[in-house]
Amino acid sequence: MSPDLPPDPTINDWPLPYEQRLEARPLDTVDLVVIHCTELPDLALAREYGQRELYDSGTGNSGHYYIDRDGSIHVFVKPERVAHHTKGYNERSVGIELVNAGRYPDWLDSRRQTMDEPYTDAQVDALLALLQRLRREIPTLEFIAGHEDLDQARVPSSDNLHQLVFRKRDPGPRFPWSRVLDTVPLDRIRP
Repeated sequence: MSPDLPPDPTINDWPLPYEQRLEARPLDTVDLVVIHCTELPDLALAREYGQRELYDSGTGNSGHYYIDRDGSIHVFVKPERVAHHTKGYNERSVGIELVNAGRYPDWLDSRRQTMDEPYTDAQVDALLALLQRLRREIPTLEFIAGHEDLDQARVPSSDNLHQLVFRKRDPGPRFPWSRVLDTVPLDRIRP
C-alpha cells in the first residue's frame, strides 16, 4: 500500500431508507467489486436516484459505496446486503459509485457518448483506500470490473432509433485502471 494512502478511510454511514429490505448475504459469497460512475452531476442527485423505489420489494437501484469528488466516502448499502447495481452480478459483488457526470443528461444520445470529466485525485485516493479496506474485510474478494465490462448491451439511441449505443459506459475512458490494478491485488474480469 502506498504510504500516502490512509490505512482505513473514514466512511460516512448514510443508509438508504430501504436498505433493510434488500436481501441479506454472507460476505464470503462476495468475490467481485464493480466500479461505476454515477453519470449524474453531484452526490445529492445520486442520492435522490438511489432512494427511488423501483421494485415490488420497495427497493431501487444503488451501489454500496459512493465516493464524491472531494474523496468523501458514503455507504448507502452495507456489503452484507445485495444492492441492485449490475444486472446478473449483484449477488456476488460490491458496487462502488464515483460521482462523475459521465454522459449526463443525455445518456443515450448518440451525439453525447463521450465521457470527458476526469476523476479527481481525492476520489482515486479514496477508492484505493476503500479497496484496501474491503480486501481486509472480505477475504474472498478476488476480482474487479467496470460496469462497462459486465454490461455490454447496446440499445437504440434516444436521437436515432436506428443507431445503437452502449447502455453502460462507466466508469469510462478517464478511469485510471493501471493505477488501481497496480495498487490493489484484484484481477480485472471482462466476460
